[in-house]
Amino acid sequence: MFLQLSKQLGAACFVLLLPACASVSTVPSGAYSHAARVHLYGMQEWRLDGRVAITSPKDSWSANIEWSHLPNSEKIKLSGPLGQGAVVIELTGDVVKIDRGGGNIQTSSRPEQFINQQLGLFVPLQSLRFWAVGLPESENSFQETVDGFVQNGWLISYKEMLKTGNETMPYKMAVSDGHARLKLIVDQWDLNGGNAK
Repeated sequence: MFLQLSKQLGAACFVLLLPACASVSTVPSGAYSHAARVHLYGMQEWRLDGRVAITSPKDSWSANIEWSHLPNSEKIKLSGPLGQGAVVIELTGDVVKIDRGGGNIQTSSRPEQFINQQLGLFVPLQSLRFWAVGLPESENSFQETVDGFVQNGWLISYKEMLKTGNETMPYKMAVSDGHARLKLIVDQWDLNGGNAK
């Protein structure tokens, strides 16, 4: 279960949230502009490497994250230091598969409810694939704020941005709904097959 993973990774929280060793060129987010990012809806592939921390009233955990996005699928690998305790989440259409290693694979056709069960808190995975790249989910209304937007009852804030080739991508972001808070730090982006740090 994810709760077991969280306990295994809990001791590593301090290490995981340390700044990355590599030097990255970041800029403050400044005024968020959805209009300046609309072209990113057409991005077919992206990949990020970083660190994620989730906090709720009942639990909290941190992990390294590798997220690969393709037009019809998502693959998210969460792990502790040196890849320990790895969990792989694959979302294809409306089917989610969670692989904890050792042949322990579970699937569901209700991805967000299933992940909610495993995590013990609701994480809007379908929306996160847009939010991670600095965009509101395309099919739902949103309201811009100074450093992000509000959508579906969640506040999405971009604290720092990272220069990645010709783009400026999220480096530090926070997502919260009053009950749960997710923090994501992206150490490296790969956009449409082009590596960008």
